[in-house]
Amino acid sequence: MTETLAVQTVEGFLTPDETEQLTKFLDEHLAATGWRPARPSDGLVAPGEVQEILAAGVERALPAVRRVFPSVTTATPWDYHDLGPGDRIEPHLHGVEEGMDAAGGRPQRVARVAFHLREADEGGEFYVETASSEALWTDRTAGPGSAFLPGTRFAREISHHAGPEATAALARVPRTRWTSAPPTGTAVVYGAQLVHGVATVRAGRLRKLITNLLSEG
Repeated sequence: MTETLAVQTVEGFLTPDETEQLTKFLDEHLAATGWRPARPSDGLVAPGEVQEILAAGVERALPAVRRVFPSVTTATPWDYHDLGPGDRIEPHLHGVEEGMDAAGGRPQRVARVAFHLREADEGGEFYVETASSEALWTDRTAGPGSAFLPGTRFAREISHHAGPEATAALARVPRTRWTSAPPTGTAVVYGAQLVHGVATVRAGRLRKLITNLLSEG
């Protein structure tokens, strides 16, 4: 439970040379495919060369990540997001999918990582939100056969694709926003049961990559 509600940063996640190389590979891929997001929350699975650079960054960062997220063993493929002026990612919550909490089952999503390849000139800050409201939680709890401690509560999933009822329920919850301003080259690691989003880009372009961190089932 503590892991899924924690936050950690990894400064120097990629070196300047790695960031430059990654940007080159990504720009070439975008030019070849012509990809454009239909909406700000849409992501593109990054090409293989980009995945290799990011995988090396994750491997180096694991000792630091595991101080806060000790169960993490691996990461999923990274998605690329590209936001321009007026774009934002509304507050949302992924949670732990039902069935992912079973011991011996498939790997559990413990956290996510956001790496900003390029910051917007104005706006576009990543944030997490905390709240004490019962409305964010389901009645589902971890049982004796769960990978989580028995009695662990699980938050509601209120994703980008959630219906209007779930979105309205989140909007009614009083929340405290914690906005990040990390140094260049920093990865922000945040628990899977935290509300999070991206503030409106007011000027420039925000380029970011996101992955899930998993623990063994």
